Amino acid sequence: MSILTPRVIPDRLQSPFARAAKSWEALLLAVFIAVFVVNSFASPYFLNAWNLSDATFNFTEKAMIAFAMAMLIIAGEIDLSVASIIALASTAMGLAMTAGAGTPLLVLVGIGTGLVCGAFNAWLVAGLGLPSIVVTIGTMSLFRGISFIVLGDQAFTGYPESFAWFGQGYVFWVFSFEFVLFLVLALAYGILLHRTSFGRRVYAIGNNATAAAFSGIRVARVKASLFLLTGLMSGIAAVCLTSRLGSTRPSIATGMELEVVTMVVLGGVSILGGSGSIPGVVLAAFIMGLVTFGFGLLNVPGIVMSIFIGILLIAVIALPRLFSRRGPARK
Repeated sequence: MSILTPRVIPDRLQSPFARAAKSWEALLLAVFIAVFVVNSFASPYFLNAWNLSDATFNFTEKAMIAFAMAMLIIAGEIDLSVASIIALASTAMGLAMTAGAGTPLLVLVGIGTGLVCGAFNAWLVAGLGLPSIVVTIGTMSLFRGISFIVLGDQAFTGYPESFAWFGQGYVFWVFSFEFVLFLVLALAYGILLHRTSFGRRVYAIGNNATAAAFSGIRVARVKASLFLLTGLMSGIAAVCLTSRLGSTRPSIATGMELEVVTMVVLGGVSILGGSGSIPGVVLAAFIMGLVTFGFGLLNVPGIVMSIFIGILLIAVIALPRLFSRRGPARK
């Protein structure tokens, strides 16, 4: 007597719709819809167009960095110094402002400082072969420490009025400049990772750096480029955040690196490297932004938000492993 077992169709032979329906991005989309519905019932002010526009400020600056961070983690590396790069770039812009620099020069100083910091991380990791998690923990303290030395307990204020547009201006109706920039960058990074040979090299390095090197990929150069991209995005985020706040303090963006990593991992990027997608990071950014905004409307204390982010980070790392262990146990 034979036991009949159901025929399992491999994922690669299933229709694109069936694969999409079972993807992590589909789950994130369902979570996004659920959070949106819950927020709309939780507060009568949530569905206001201007309130929804303001909600985008909760994630756009972090998401800009998360796009580059996602590619870096897919390649098997990480940068924990991004928030400190923002602090140093903001401090550099403050020094330039006190020296009489105008808005265009301030933007160049902020972005340039981010690139220099990214190049320093790239040299230590890709050039000297040091582990990125150790290096960026060190540069995290280094960059933030320089800001504290320069500023102490003081703050830079009095930025030009035109500079405020980057963090507070609107391009069309309720669509802020930051949100439009976020959408443009999401499209650019989506094309870079999923539609170019550079993106394929990033995936290959994340899956097996040694095999990638033997296949002719210049692993160190690709990793250096990714650290430069992360520094660039941190510099852009520094411009937007400093413009939105209108001041520079050495404590600016404290803890943002945790939220950026959480956003990336929640978006389906494997912390071990080799897999992940930009659409997943985009959906994760919207989810985290809506949750944070909903907490704000309900007057939830900031410490509760921090606890939630910590639990969320642990959960998105631990749950896939728990489910993968249960699969063989059931068989």
